[in-house]
Amino acid sequence: MATAMRLNLQHLNIRSLDKLDSWVEKQIFALGQARQIDEANVRLVRLQNASPAYQVNVHLVTPGPDVFAESRDHTLRAAFAKAMAQLREQITHRTTKRLQRIRSNLKARRGG
Repeated sequence: MATAMRLNLQHLNIRSLDKLDSWVEKQIFALGQARQIDEANVRLVRLQNASPAYQVNVHLVTPGPDVFAESRDHTLRAAFAKAMAQLREQITHRTTKRLQRIRSNLKARRGG
């Protein structure tokens, strides 16, 4: 049985808006389809005197190794999209690696 994911959303120099928070929540919870996520820590940052000005940090607490992503871009949406792409890539890579290990172990048991 899957446990409920806890989402911690932090805003630095960005106003917390229901529309923004709901969008972020929807994106993060969608990742839970591919991998169990116990806790998601998301930090949305607007850097005052930097270019690109938006930074997104995500730390997913999962069984096994945690998953991390960090990205920057000129819009919050673009920075978040980059972070989500990194997370999906890591989750897919770990799933593929686990399946290959299982197949290899089964093959070894059969005498390969």
